[in-house]
Amino acid sequence: MSDISVQASERVIIEVRDFDQLFQALTRRGYEIFGPAARDGAIVYDRLTSAGDLPVGLTDEQDGGKYRLKPREDRALFGYAVGPHSWKRFLHPPVQRLWEAKREGHSFAILPDAAPVARRAFVGVRACELHAMAVQDKVFLNGPYVEPGYQARRDNVFIVAVNCSEAGGTCFCVSMKTGPQATFGYDLALTEVISEGRHHLVAHAGTALGAEVVSEVRHRPANETETLAADDVVKKTAEHMGRQMDTAGIKELLLNNYEHPRWDDVAARCLTCANCTMVCPTCFCTTVEDVTDLSGEHAERWRKWDSCFTKDFSYIHGGSIRASTKSRYRQWMTHKLATWIDQFGTSGCVGCGRCITWCPVGIDITEEVRAIRQSAPAGAPAAGADRS
Repeated sequence: MSDISVQASERVIIEVRDFDQLFQALTRRGYEIFGPAARDGAIVYDRLTSAGDLPVGLTDEQDGGKYRLKPREDRALFGYAVGPHSWKRFLHPPVQRLWEAKREGHSFAILPDAAPVARRAFVGVRACELHAMAVQDKVFLNGPYVEPGYQARRDNVFIVAVNCSEAGGTCFCVSMKTGPQATFGYDLALTEVISEGRHHLVAHAGTALGAEVVSEVRHRPANETETLAADDVVKKTAEHMGRQMDTAGIKELLLNNYEHPRWDDVAARCLTCANCTMVCPTCFCTTVEDVTDLSGEHAERWRKWDSCFTKDFSYIHGGSIRASTKSRYRQWMTHKLATWIDQFGTSGCVGCGRCITWCPVGIDITEEVRAIRQSAPAGAPAAGADRS
């Protein structure tokens, strides 16, 4: 995505009645459009054909282990926080065939999975999710080995970001400095403003392509009052976060407290169900499965999402090196908030709150950090290798 000129990036107004023109412009350019939709009692990311498919007039109520949809008093298009889906499922699919092999005489021919990569437009991407994409870019694109499938999908995405107008009950993006305003990584950013009988979107192009697309949508320049109103929406959202996390010295805090009694407390509640890793927008653990037909003429290798909460994930010759619930939860949390920094230069948490909302027993990562910080012994030695 190339940068655009300052003039082209000025904010413009798109009236809600004209918003469907954005979908039409993206469709003309060959994009499959995905975005928020109400399905099975939750707001998930699904294929959209028009603005009418958005969760109009719905919001979500979230807390530890709790998620409910409820009607709003207005017709907001994006008046919710985030649901169980993240954009990871499109860029780093839960199940993917890596290659197939066919017998040729006494040998095999390896056939890479060469399925064409579709052009996709993501509508409704939040600031925390842009940061999550950037985190996964570090994993799959910026290391010594590039994941070609991820790169192909990433290169074919048009991103329509939405600045948050509603903070969820488990959101803490302000603590992680990842939101609620989108500041990078988008082609087009929107702020929804509803006030005094008016309902419009303030749009800001982030790339030349974004500017081209918005030029095909009926719009007009935003005046100073409208610009300030959009800024106020984001400001109010930042002031109403559902959760907070003190991240000062968090890496050292966790690594110095591997034997803190709080790990036993959380282990007594944790079900090791892996929900937190499945809904997390940055977790990337996978396993590989090989399958073959009965004739032995054809074989395939598939990659599937896995989790550090399963015993098999840390299995080596002789057994699992993280046999206890305590060791697996500790591994997840310390990797997410501490050792991820050593690996990738950033935290692995973007403050979206999904791991809190979708934990069946309501374990709250912000509360676990707070509990360790409040009762950590002074001068505790740094931890060595992970222990079970």
